[in-house]
Amino acid sequence: MFWSYFSAFSTIFGLIVLFIDNQPLKEKIYYPIGLITFSFLFYIGLWIYVSKWKKINLYIENTTISIVTGDIFVQDDLKAIPFNEYFDTKVDNEIISKASLNGIFIEKIINQTVDELDSYINKYKFRDENILEKNTSRLDGKKQKYKIGTVCLYNDEYLITAFAKFNNLNQAVLTMPEYLEFLIKFWDEINAVYAQRSVSVPIFGSGITRIKEHKNITDEELLKIMLWTFRISETRFKYPAQLRIVVHPDKIDKINLFEIKSLQNGI
Repeated sequence: MFWSYFSAFSTIFGLIVLFIDNQPLKEKIYYPIGLITFSFLFYIGLWIYVSKWKKINLYIENTTISIVTGDIFVQDDLKAIPFNEYFDTKVDNEIISKASLNGIFIEKIINQTVDELDSYINKYKFRDENILEKNTSRLDGKKQKYKIGTVCLYNDEYLITAFAKFNNLNQAVLTMPEYLEFLIKFWDEINAVYAQRSVSVPIFGSGITRIKEHKNITDEELLKIMLWTFRISETRFKYPAQLRIVVHPDKIDKINLFEIKSLQNGI
């Protein structure tokens, strides 16, 4: 964005200088100095302006994507909440952390007991391809495993999705190929259930889920991957529905919204 403004200004500046060619050389030296000074001040002003951004809109394949700061639970329409591949509901800081979206959803958001939530999930009509084998050797938690990216529409308001795979220590882990597999599957799943309603999602993977060999991956990098996989998927939101990616207020300052806005056509 800065370079587009700078290019336009320098072009105009150059055209003006062409018509002021009768000035002494010692006065013409002020022209480049003025251009550099103006560019520096403009850059500082632009940086201060964009550093205050808390929301941007992108347009990818005719879909409006809003990246906003806030609480996913207060968003309108459908809200995606990541579970693990077993749709576990035991919030004990071992299987599910109380501080995670998953834990907050179970303990503070739903108006049902855990047993009622389990019953709802068990009776949900998943596609056969999404139901995998049972892990009978698992000692704690549920045993029925689901394909990552599988979505269960809960109470016609929440899209609870099988996101993280669990190892034998009940640690949430994913490889990068599995992360990409989840996103492609997830976009496909919501395409079938969103019914022209807006969908709010978190930055998947920004919590305690470990992405193997990418332990230092940032929220901004995860966000870019989400946008890229959405572009290559077949999912499109028809107006007025939109995709809303909700970033926690504590994390928004670590994401360069200016850069993401500038790169939207290249994502």
